[in-house]
Amino acid sequence: MNPIPLIRAALVRHRFSALAFVFLVAAGVSLSVAVVSQERALKQGSTLAADRFDLIVAPPGSRTDALLSGVFLRPSSSQLLAPALSAALLNDSRAVSVSPLAFGDSVGGAQVVGVTAALVEHLSGGLAAGRLFAAPNEAVVGYGSSLQLGDKFQPAHGIQHGGERAGSSDLLDAHSVTITVVGRMKPTGSPWDRAVTIPVEQVWLLHHLPTGHDPSAQHLGPPFEAAYTPGIPMAVLQVSDLAAAYKLRSAYNNKESMAFFPAETLVQLYQLFGDIRKLMSLLALVTQALLLLSIMASVLILFRLLLPQFVTLRAIGAPRSYLFGFAWGFTSLLVGLGVLLGLAGGYALSFGISAWLSQQTGVSLQPALGAHELLMASAILAVGLLLASLPAWHLQRLSLASAIKLN
Repeated sequence: MNPIPLIRAALVRHRFSALAFVFLVAAGVSLSVAVVSQERALKQGSTLAADRFDLIVAPPGSRTDALLSGVFLRPSSSQLLAPALSAALLNDSRAVSVSPLAFGDSVGGAQVVGVTAALVEHLSGGLAAGRLFAAPNEAVVGYGSSLQLGDKFQPAHGIQHGGERAGSSDLLDAHSVTITVVGRMKPTGSPWDRAVTIPVEQVWLLHHLPTGHDPSAQHLGPPFEAAYTPGIPMAVLQVSDLAAAYKLRSAYNNKESMAFFPAETLVQLYQLFGDIRKLMSLLALVTQALLLLSIMASVLILFRLLLPQFVTLRAIGAPRSYLFGFAWGFTSLLVGLGVLLGLAGGYALSFGISAWLSQQTGVSLQPALGAHELLMASAILAVGLLLASLPAWHLQRLSLASAIKLN
């Protein structure tokens, strides 16, 4: 005998209860999947954002602060390297290129960062449109910037938040210089996609500092003259190989400066946040436990709804295996639908969370279903199928007289 027609009829008759059961399972699976996949997406996104920063040299202090400031462009107050050290660092021939990072200005809510053209080329891996800046009043914007090629703007002093200075209601003061956008970077998957890069000489000039060159000089970038180079908050070094990177890190790790690999500092941050990851995993486990308890309670409720059908089938002589197949198939179908819907919902929820976090941080997050999430959903499915078999086994073992009493 085929129990499928009877299962179909029971689904139609108890459709609202069945839907509630499916959505209960789907909600629990979705939350568990979203929690686990989002943690992995955050780690992968931040690692990718720091991938092109080979070595950072900054004043002694917190590596985490320097990482957040230089790689993730989070505003912070920091000391400056001594001018003599800054000049020696920027002219160090052991590195393929060295670029200072100069902060302090913004346009339309986006940071204006003073750099060298070599750093823009390195971070972007070639431009998506236009060319590199070749004059102090030219800019290259990140891939996600609202500025277009040919647009002109006046950078404002300070980091802009909705048109106002952080911690103040005064509008930002615009500099008198007008800068033209001449290029657009390729996507980097980092906050630099929103940044506006201009020659570091222009930033120094806007803040009444020497420009790194004799006033009569016309070129941009290295070499920088020690007599005209101001102190810098940090520099990004591009290296040719790992051996050169370690030599440079050793050379600039002293009382006057610190040098570190951004990727290495990120790993340390991941280890520091290990307790948070454990908390997220615990949250997922608690959610799954509550989900399984809910499945058990819902299965019992469903079987109470199906009890009249069981009594009728027993009365007309249906075999016990048929009753078991009907009971187990009905509940297993609902569990399976709930798990599949939960996987899809968790994936969609991860995209929603990632889109929000990307908007807040500028880091590109790409969630994906991994082996962990699939294994977790499979475990929930397996336990759900097992729980569904217990009431089905009990009911098909009941005598007709006992079943009538329960009904």
